Amino acid sequence: MARRPITRHRRRWSLGIAVDWFFFTFAGLAAIWLAYLSFTESFSLGWWGILGVLAFWVLLAYLVLPRLHRILTTVYVPEYFIGRARTSDGLLGDPVNLAFMGDGDQIEAALRTGGWTRADDVTLASSWRIISSTMTRRSYEHAPVSPLFLFGRQQDFAYQQEVDGNPGQRHHVRFWRCPDGWLLPGGRRVDWLAAGTFDTSVGLSLFTLQVTHKIDADTDIERDHIVATVSADRRVRVEVIEDFSTGYHARNGGGDSIRTDGDLPIVDVRGVPAAPGPDAVPASDAASAPDAAPGPGSEVIP
Repeated sequence: MARRPITRHRRRWSLGIAVDWFFFTFAGLAAIWLAYLSFTESFSLGWWGILGVLAFWVLLAYLVLPRLHRILTTVYVPEYFIGRARTSDGLLGDPVNLAFMGDGDQIEAALRTGGWTRADDVTLASSWRIISSTMTRRSYEHAPVSPLFLFGRQQDFAYQQEVDGNPGQRHHVRFWRCPDGWLLPGGRRVDWLAAGTFDTSVGLSLFTLQVTHKIDADTDIERDHIVATVSADRRVRVEVIEDFSTGYHARNGGGDSIRTDGDLPIVDVRGVPAAPGPDAVPASDAASAPDAAPGPGSEVIP
């Protein structure tokens, strides 16, 4: 049997890509230079230098470092699915630790029955409201969550549970619709992927110095909490793919430590009506234990 000759593919370059990369890199260097000038000039302004230092931090945290991360992550962070979401700056974000079967309306109905509320979209008004609510410790049940990206797009929607009326502490989970025909590694089909974590406080990002929520390192506790609150409804079925990924510990895009055992629960909500009935009872009280086992219709896939 004759062997097929090996075809060597040469890397193709285009003028458009080269020009795009030039301006992309130039913008990053210009942002660094602008931040440097802002910092050095602030020392010649006396007390006004405090405002100069503040301006330097704003430029560094919200312009220079994000631009720099975006340039670097374009080089070394893969575009394909590796079980992690990405931040708007390209950094690896929270672990993708849940999968769902069913329509988006059914997922939202199951979440509402489980005591969750939908997060507002990120707008200027909602951003200002969460800042003021956090500083004054006033409740904001629909507080927005920061955008994370999977499949090249921002989450389709997010849900949260506020803790003790404090927007600085909350359970939250983001959802992405899977592309048509897309399969999990191993060949399993699911309709949605989700990433759930627990916010413990508000602080500064280790990588960008931006103001952001800090999350609890044990993401498996939050994953199991989400499964427990939703699967309290007996119409919900749960399967668990054990060791879907190897257990690991790392850091997310904000610099927070994360760790997981690598299991992936698949939550089937196809038996849930698209809207909860008038007699729906929130199940969060009965299933809020962090180490709660999956619901009565559960199965473990080794």
